[in-house]
Amino acid sequence: MTSLVDKIRRYLASPQGRRNMEKAKTMARDPRNQRRLREFVNRFRSGGPRR
Repeated sequence: MTSLVDKIRRYLASPQGRRNMEKAKTMARDPRNQRRLREFVNRFRSGGPRR
């Protein structure tokens, strides 16, 4: 039986996986997305209000 990690590796090695990886890297470089991620992480670190 194929493990989940093996399936992920195979996907990331595929053309579609490589395209999505590049898209994710581009989005990660965007300052707005970096700020949103920092706010998201800080919410969990501080134990802030839940929705």
